[in-house]
Amino acid sequence: MIGKKFSGRLALQQRVLPHYRAPFFDTLASACEGGMSLFAGDSRAVEHISTSKNLSVAEYTHAKNRHLLSGSFYFCHQEKIINWLENTNPDALIVEANPRYLSTPSAINWMRARNHPVIGWGLGAPQRAGVLAGLQKKNWMRFLNKFDALIAYSQRGADDYAALNIPQEKIFVAHNSVALKPKGEMLQRPLYKANEPLIILFVGRLQARKRLDNLIQAFKRMSEDLMLRLWIVGDGPERDHLENLASGMTSGEIPKIQFLGKRHGAELNLVWREADIFVLPGTGGLSVQEAMSHALPVIVAQGDGTQDDLVQSKNGWLIPPDNLDALTISLEDAVSDILRLRKMGAESWRIISEEVNVEKMVDVFIDALTQTA
Repeated sequence: MIGKKFSGRLALQQRVLPHYRAPFFDTLASACEGGMSLFAGDSRAVEHISTSKNLSVAEYTHAKNRHLLSGSFYFCHQEKIINWLENTNPDALIVEANPRYLSTPSAINWMRARNHPVIGWGLGAPQRAGVLAGLQKKNWMRFLNKFDALIAYSQRGADDYAALNIPQEKIFVAHNSVALKPKGEMLQRPLYKANEPLIILFVGRLQARKRLDNLIQAFKRMSEDLMLRLWIVGDGPERDHLENLASGMTSGEIPKIQFLGKRHGAELNLVWREADIFVLPGTGGLSVQEAMSHALPVIVAQGDGTQDDLVQSKNGWLIPPDNLDALTISLEDAVSDILRLRKMGAESWRIISEEVNVEKMVDVFIDALTQTA
């Protein structure tokens, strides 16, 4: 149920529409009394982003993305963004706060000519070092000051904006969420697992940046006396390599490391129910929130700052990225006390229920819109 409402019509620009973001956009659209239109295009093939073109509530206009160069020189131009704005005629506009998107200035100017607010939404602003740091800082400040308000994915991102002298009253934190508030009661797991292994779980695309090689290596370091299993759910370009790395680890005839492939719906729910702890050893992986909504404690590598708001000492372990020793120590600590794991899982569920969910994220967007409109 949506509480806060925006009385006007909203336009929202994104470079692409990832499938995991669709519930947020539809929930936000439900909170806009004048409706909401989304403008987004296709990703580059090398990005392997699973996108969606179907929204239940929000209107969707497909953009023609022109991807220019790559790496640190990458830029994107979205064609006909002004045509979209003219057809949408919004009371407010939210865009990705990224200066690499070349069509953003023209969209801002179009809104300014009509005295309508523009809000930027982003991860933050990179803090550079070196001879060009001063120039880059000025460019970011010039860009960010074009917005009436800024919405950050995390507190770290908000701190980045504040460090560039953006007034605090113009900064909002909408914790990056893909999970709706859980419905019903929390999943209850047994306090003891007599003669049953503890299940360590990963769910996601099998890519090098997820550092599943480190997870397998850490699992191999665990004591043989512990009854443990590692379940890896998902598929991707690293699967063959990871299966070779995991080969030879068995308990009788049962592999200690099992690759379960892609699982969805009821099949995936069964996996969530059987697991005891979720581990994300690399970057990305919004499945952390799904794990928490299933009352699982988590071990997560630090990344863009969104993890800092999810993982606390009461519900998991936040470890340095690409640090095999830290991952191993955290795993050993986690499996040493199942009663503590259950308490930490309950805290994960509470965080998703009360603090970090799609509905809370929408509330912050509505706050920003109401303040600037």
